[in-house]
Amino acid sequence: MKHEYQQMVANDSPLILVVDDEQWNRKLMDSMLTPLGYRVDLAANGEEALRKAAAVAPDAILLDLIMPGMDGFETTRRLKEDQRFGQIPIIIVTASREEDSRIRALEIGADDFLTKPVNRSELLARLRNHLKLKAYQDRLLYHQVELEEKVAERTRELRQSFEKIKEASLETIQRLTRAAEYRDEDTGDHIQRMSLLAAAVARRMGLEEQVVENLLYATPMHDIGKIGIPDRILTKPGKLDPGEWKIMKQHTLIGARILEGSTIGFLRLGKVIALTHHERWDGSGYPNGLAGKGIPLVGRIVAIADVFDALTTKRPYKEAFSLQKSFSIIEEGNGSHFDPSVVRAFFSVQDEVVDIQERYQEKGFSRLFEMT
Repeated sequence: MKHEYQQMVANDSPLILVVDDEQWNRKLMDSMLTPLGYRVDLAANGEEALRKAAAVAPDAILLDLIMPGMDGFETTRRLKEDQRFGQIPIIIVTASREEDSRIRALEIGADDFLTKPVNRSELLARLRNHLKLKAYQDRLLYHQVELEEKVAERTRELRQSFEKIKEASLETIQRLTRAAEYRDEDTGDHIQRMSLLAAAVARRMGLEEQVVENLLYATPMHDIGKIGIPDRILTKPGKLDPGEWKIMKQHTLIGARILEGSTIGFLRLGKVIALTHHERWDGSGYPNGLAGKGIPLVGRIVAIADVFDALTTKRPYKEAFSLQKSFSIIEEGNGSHFDPSVVRAFFSVQDEVVDIQERYQEKGFSRLFEMT
């Protein structure tokens, strides 16, 4: 429409389509309009009028009513029902003087009605008025389209800006979680696998895709608080004593404090995960002893992903368990350590779980972001 309006402005002179089955009447209208600077196109019947309207996009149509084949009533109806022509003024010019014909023509969309023989001055006055109104409507529509284009362009710019911000945020996550890799050589791969496991379970549970994506990016921050735990405890090859265990449990609180106050969605979600992924369904977890649905769902999901991957991974204090034994331990924790609904979702994607464990071994944490 913007292009059509620009063409109209460029042509400057309005184009009038004259539709009449009588050649003499067409010539008469042409002789009246052309000397006044109007461009004129001619059609001998309704079918030709529709074709011409589509081809030349007239600014106004002078239309006879009584024509063989498609008469002026049907021609008017079809023109007004077509979105391309709805704004084009149609002035009925007919020899019919019946009041019913006038009313019927106006009811189906005609904009004006003149009877033959036409008074030249009246015809030109009415035509000028309709063309002025049409030009005003065209300008409004042009500006509307122009505004919509500007809004669309601004939306594209904002989307691009958002993507840049998102990339920056993800880089922040990479750099934060990479700190753990320097202290535990297994952590980087663990982060990758458990993030994918958590996303798979969340998707199976019917969470919206945006939530699943946020969870994928937030899960790597679950143990960010371990940067505040001394190496002697974090990498101790044996079982922690009660004092050491008390210190180790502080990583949930440290992680939550690190991520606290962010306005970015997945960083805020990361705080919730860091704080709650060691809570247990029966209330025996830490740091706050939350139970059941009092534990945020994301914490319950990440808990099962974290434990399962830890079971299948060699750590300073244990050898890696087989997949079969690890699945058995998860099943044993159903209803005590883990939310039963999360356990069901976990086992319903068991094939995907196995695939993740096999495919993403020692690939490096950056692969998580290459894949998404």
